[in-house]
Amino acid sequence: MTKKVLFITSNSGVEHDELKKPLDFLTSKGIESIHAAIELNDVRTVVHDDEKSVSYSPHAILEKVDPSDYDLLVIPGGTVNADQLRIDENAKKIIQSFTDHKKPIAAICHGPWALINAERIKDKNLTSYKSIRIDLENAGANWIDEEVHRCNTGGWVLITSRNPDDIPAFNEAILKELE
Repeated sequence: MTKKVLFITSNSGVEHDELKKPLDFLTSKGIESIHAAIELNDVRTVVHDDEKSVSYSPHAILEKVDPSDYDLLVIPGGTVNADQLRIDENAKKIIQSFTDHKKPIAAICHGPWALINAERIKDKNLTSYKSIRIDLENAGANWIDEEVHRCNTGGWVLITSRNPDDIPAFNEAILKELE
């Protein structure tokens, strides 16, 4: 059976390579990869949070996503993206469903920020972009400075990476988790 991965984003401020490179990588490995956004409008990406990049049309809207259809959740970074996801009720419900059903989540850069508001970060060991370290620690996480980190505390797997430079290791960790 083909594995299915869900990517969730807002509609702006998504770090281009943290969305596109994992999406393309997983698709090239025969894994069905669906990109859902808060709204069914173009998703505007950025490079290093301040340079405009390409826009993409999402495949679905978060409100209509059934998390039970997917094997793994990916949360790309981008400061604005993660900040918008963390307050979106549908994004929080999707994250909570994945953790409640012991399904893996992979988050990169600012992506782990969304886990705070979903109340799914306590006691998890993870990495992220360095600027959100204190936020994650204040929410009960244990922060580690590594290229990629896999944690199964609490019965569900969390794969995290720090920034776009870590994407190759992030992609491989996701692929290994799906095998």
